[in-house]
Amino acid sequence: MAADKVNHPDHYKGKKGYEVIDIVEFFDLNFHRGNVIKYVLRAGRKNEKGYEGLAKEIEDLEKAGWYLMREVKKLREEIADANVESTT
Repeated sequence: MAADKVNHPDHYKGKKGYEVIDIVEFFDLNFHRGNVIKYVLRAGRKNEKGYEGLAKEIEDLEKAGWYLMREVKKLREEIADANVESTT
């Protein structure tokens, strides 16, 4: 039987039947944090035409870092906005 690339792709499945979406929903993660988890957990597991295995793994980890830095930036902006509001 062929793998289901839409509903349950193998590169998002872990041991014991857990999928990335299960973890993201269980922890009620926002978009950025959910994508960090998604890319970290799939790194090294997704094969893609035109990519050597390690190159795809590195790309996924770089994507995770990109989303992580977006979340950090957003939080820093929230702190800065709160500080501005408290001084006015």
